[in-house]
Amino acid sequence: MSDQHSHQSFETRAIHAGNTADPLTGAVVPPIYQVSTYKQDGVGGLRGGYEYSRSANPTRTALEENLAALEGGRRGLAFASGLAAEDCLLRTLLAPGDHVVIPNDAYGGTFRLFAKVVQRWGVDFSVANTSDVEAVRAAVNDRTKLIWVETPSNPLLGITDIEAIAGVARQAGVKLVVDNTFASPYLQQPLALGADVVVHSLTKYMGGHSDVVGGALVTADEALGEELAYHQNAMGAVAGPFDSWIVLRGIKTLAVRMDRHSENAEKIVEMLTQHPKVTQVLYPGLPEHPGHEIAAKQMRSFGGMISFRVEGGEEAAVEVCNRARLFTLGESLGGVESLIEHPGRMTHASVAGSALEVPADLVRLSVGIENVDDLLADLRQALG
Repeated sequence: MSDQHSHQSFETRAIHAGNTADPLTGAVVPPIYQVSTYKQDGVGGLRGGYEYSRSANPTRTALEENLAALEGGRRGLAFASGLAAEDCLLRTLLAPGDHVVIPNDAYGGTFRLFAKVVQRWGVDFSVANTSDVEAVRAAVNDRTKLIWVETPSNPLLGITDIEAIAGVARQAGVKLVVDNTFASPYLQQPLALGADVVVHSLTKYMGGHSDVVGGALVTADEALGEELAYHQNAMGAVAGPFDSWIVLRGIKTLAVRMDRHSENAEKIVEMLTQHPKVTQVLYPGLPEHPGHEIAAKQMRSFGGMISFRVEGGEEAAVEVCNRARLFTLGESLGGVESLIEHPGRMTHASVAGSALEVPADLVRLSVGIENVDDLLADLRQALG
């Protein structure tokens, strides 16, 4: 994060970091530099360091500066998807024979990357309940290089104490990676709590409008940032200029959107906890949630994601998803519109039969920013 923005509030940084006025025209929004190559002033004479857009592009640079400022990091890197970001991170930090500790309720795509791609490359992993500090400590061995954390987790909304796990990582001499997608940097700042790298699917709350796919890595370590940037260029799964511009545009309203997502979610949770067909509500804002106190300590508010279990098992859960009208049946999350899905058959089908399998009666909501009374009415009719 540049010194220029370090003293500013989050809302101000979201709008201004990386968004310098165009020196040629004075345009207040960075242009979409839809360009692959750049004229050089003599051999090796690069203007602003740009030669080829895989290596760097001015629109992507604007987004990467913004990402670093929002997470309180030194280096931000934007990728074509969240999984492209994860792949770059793993291939930068790991080698055959290394070991990683991953959460027992990780995002299905992350688990698939470890189990079907990286494991074939000779990297081993163990699954641990990252909400339990001692379980994580016990899972670390002399080959461990990374501890991977997702908090709140997807889809069970588990909470991990980032500061405590950072202590375990430091003691073991390993790096801590935190997937901050569900919280966004507005609600949670993992680097300030001791994480080494933050991962985002920019597709979700950062973009916020279900119209772009992207990923990011942010680190506070300058040397690690350089190493990741080298691999970003070497592997090439970079965010394109238009996608970068769309995400940058979405980020400007991140703070106000997250406030509304959280407010709406809290009112929906209140209704669901009292509904006779709902057997359990998973939301870190509930006092009875096992991670409630930690979430209250490390998050600004509790976010817009809710999971709940219904009476009648898998078929009843699927029926609730099918009956919803205002809540759109769809995968992904974090957009302005509300979504509903059945994790067992949709987002988390890839973990069926594994240690990460999710309950069959589980429904996941991504609560949007619509009028909350309309959302409550739709859920009531969907539950029947």
